[in-house]
Amino acid sequence: MNPEQSTNPNQMFVPPTPGAAPAAQPTTIAGGASQPASPQPPADPKAVQAARASAQNTLLISEIRDSMVIMKDGSFRAVITCQSINFDLMSEIEREAVEYSYQNFLNSLSYPTQILVRSQRVDIGPYIEKLSKIRTENDNMLLGILMDDYINFITTLSEEANIMDKSFFVCIPYFSDPSFEKGIQKTKNIFKEFLGSNKGPEITKIDRTTYEKASDELSRRCDATISGLMSVGLRAARLNTQQLNTLYYNFNNPETALREPLVDFSQIATIYVKKGEGPAPTPGGNR
Repeated sequence: MNPEQSTNPNQMFVPPTPGAAPAAQPTTIAGGASQPASPQPPADPKAVQAARASAQNTLLISEIRDSMVIMKDGSFRAVITCQSINFDLMSEIEREAVEYSYQNFLNSLSYPTQILVRSQRVDIGPYIEKLSKIRTENDNMLLGILMDDYINFITTLSEEANIMDKSFFVCIPYFSDPSFEKGIQKTKNIFKEFLGSNKGPEITKIDRTTYEKASDELSRRCDATISGLMSVGLRAARLNTQQLNTLYYNFNNPETALREPLVDFSQIATIYVKKGEGPAPTPGGNR
């Protein structure tokens, strides 16, 4: 994804295949005269570097550090991932409780948020390998036959249809300029960034006071958002720097990225109330 990872710039051009017409073939011009075409000049290294830089400019991210995404405009982002709940299998009372909790969570937000639902194809190869390993270690003949049928069914299903998985993210922004918080966006350079700019990657300069304030404010907002999601019944966690790099790499390389879970939700503690055993103690009662 980074232009520095490319090798020789001349590798961008495909050499002529064997048996193809030579480059210096006679070319017919106006008036019926023909003359041999001049050989193609070598690629300009500056032009190749400019093409790389223009591809880098399409990314609005300046840097990822300290569990934050620093944008080119000087704003900050934090990303929270969360699990889903099966709303259809709930009773009517449970649905109403979830709806009211989600409504209270949205009303408690004093900052903008973006909810993203992403669908991605699942690589089912490791799952089939795991089943095959369990099958070889099993001595039960009947259970082995059932596992063979199940493995064949999963393999056929994965070949005929795309098995998709959904991921849920909550993006929390922070703008150092309060005018951005009210929805004022600067669009005067948007076409320059995507269409006409061939400059190298821009460097976003942020002073230490603004950076520390953004870090503290995003931490506070993430804690409030995670608490609100847990009140709905959702397990949530903030992505760290490595997980953010993996997330954006998967977004920009959907075909080559390995499908790995960003967060192990089984290691996340949930807030719950447990009923105590026996009668509740009364003030001044017998001990």
